[in-house]
Amino acid sequence: MQQPKLPLFKWPWEGLNNYKYSLYVPLILMALQEIRFGGEHDVYWFVHILMVSLLRCLIYQSWHFYSRAEFLSRRRQIQSFSADFDQVDREYHWDNYILCQAWVATIGHACFPGLSSLPIWNYRGVISVLLLHMGPTELLYYCIHRAFHRGSLFENYHSFHHASTRPEPSTAGTNSFLEQLVMVSLMAIPILGVGLMGEASIGMFYVYFLGFDFIKFMIHSNVEVVPLWLFRMFPFLKYLLAIPSYHHVHHTKLDSNYCLFMPLYDYLGGTLNQEAFILHFNMRCKGQDRRAPDLVFLCHGVDFTSVIHVPYYWRTFAARPCSSQWYVWIFMPFIWLGFPVWGWRWAPSHVISKYTIGELNQETWVLPRLALQFFLPFGQDKINNLIEEAILEADRIGVKVIALGGLVKNEVLNGGGELFVRKHPNLHIRVVHGNTLTTAVLLHELPHNVDHVFLTGSTSKIGKAIALYLCKKRVRVLMLTTSFERFNAVRSQAPAKYRQYLEHVSKYEAGRFCKTWIIGKWAGYKEQMWAPSGTHFYQFTLPKIIEFRKNCKYGDSSALKLPDTAKGVNSCEYTMPRRVVHACHAGGVIHALEGYEHHEVGAIDVDRLDTVWDAAMKHGFRPPSRSSKIH
Repeated sequence: MQQPKLPLFKWPWEGLNNYKYSLYVPLILMALQEIRFGGEHDVYWFVHILMVSLLRCLIYQSWHFYSRAEFLSRRRQIQSFSADFDQVDREYHWDNYILCQAWVATIGHACFPGLSSLPIWNYRGVISVLLLHMGPTELLYYCIHRAFHRGSLFENYHSFHHASTRPEPSTAGTNSFLEQLVMVSLMAIPILGVGLMGEASIGMFYVYFLGFDFIKFMIHSNVEVVPLWLFRMFPFLKYLLAIPSYHHVHHTKLDSNYCLFMPLYDYLGGTLNQEAFILHFNMRCKGQDRRAPDLVFLCHGVDFTSVIHVPYYWRTFAARPCSSQWYVWIFMPFIWLGFPVWGWRWAPSHVISKYTIGELNQETWVLPRLALQFFLPFGQDKINNLIEEAILEADRIGVKVIALGGLVKNEVLNGGGELFVRKHPNLHIRVVHGNTLTTAVLLHELPHNVDHVFLTGSTSKIGKAIALYLCKKRVRVLMLTTSFERFNAVRSQAPAKYRQYLEHVSKYEAGRFCKTWIIGKWAGYKEQMWAPSGTHFYQFTLPKIIEFRKNCKYGDSSALKLPDTAKGVNSCEYTMPRRVVHACHAGGVIHALEGYEHHEVGAIDVDRLDTVWDAAMKHGFRPPSRSSKIH
């Protein structure tokens, strides 16, 4: 959404982008000065400002985790569809208000030196600040909020907040600078009132600001967390406490439920929409009916960084291709003290993202294991058990297709899923390794005029399919393998008239005159140095090879861009760009969209490569970057 250029719409530091956090540096320096030179009875005002700011961020993060973690909140989610990249970008600077209020507190300290002598706790002040909030602050907010839903104030300012029809905790802090100035003024009323009564305390600030944010994030969480028994035991509370269902109606109807936290003012103003209480009853009694997805893509963690590259941890980091930025490692100790301590060790597979393509519902489930663990002999049986449990659970709830990603379909581990199909012959779900489309994507990346290629990993499942396909196109394939028997086994599957195009080589030196290398087996510096200058390395190996050659071009993993009809995509698939998925993932989608009845496990059917490719193009999938094709 394009932000209108109106007075007080933009924040003063908007041009700084992430450098806005440098504005905390003066506060940190003043806090350090307080700690270094402060006396026994000093209040340490700036320490408290920073502490409150940090705790507000932690409250946000807790609500964000809960609202996005489908394994915790799915049944209570009010709206089942996901936010998209536009919403993530629009709400990127949700924490502007925390920085703003931190500096307002700093200015307040300069204007009222008496703040330095406040006691730590005064219960009368806490009660007074709550009463003053319930009175003038709530009343004035209600009146001003109604005004912001009229005419130019809504169109030019408040519509930015309401652009998110599926609220998230970050939506709560997404508004214009003008609206924040209004909010700061309203929040100042009870604080100044308590100060004038001489009942202020440091604890009062913690209770008011943290309690304020807790309720604000709760009602924007899209999860109905308030139990029915609370309102049954205390009926008057439904007029004193707004709940997520109540605020959901405000975001969908726009003409009712204007209150901040107290529906009493909507009742008095004639704008209380009773649908909120019906919705609350339904969500708590019945919950969100879980419609089984049509497709599940089962993946796994790759490395430590990928652990937090999931939408329920860090939505803005997950909305960009995964990378090992320096600031990521700052959070790693906290991440490993949290969910991964038990989740990535003992938890079953669970949902991390979802989207829709027309009527097709897709979910990505993550297997709580990292890539390294797949190569540890003592853990492979456990991993296979987890994969099997995920397949059986998906089959039980009615999923049509489950696509295996990455090492989940490892040939040594389970034969590309064939183990599970043989063990459970009566499966209704279709198990798909997606390698058919992976191979087709790689083949269509090659230039149309290629006449010979150097192929490593040539006797693997994908390598064999590439060799057999290319030889039928009269492309000479130098198949690198130390086993002449395995080469002959592949060659014997080619039609007799095309076998002449398959050539056995046993050393990387054989590729020194070929500028098209297809890498299916790890190649280090020594191996890559045999390639001539200008070589293009196409690859289907995991992990990708290191780019040692500056005078060569390196291809990415086989991938496709999702169709424009895909909705609710809000995270990147590991290192893939936005809205781009691995080809094996796309292969599962095509399997579901086309309604194929067969399992795609074991060897790749070379005769289906063009069929699957054409189906992907028909449904709107496209290569991330256009390149010439083999015809």
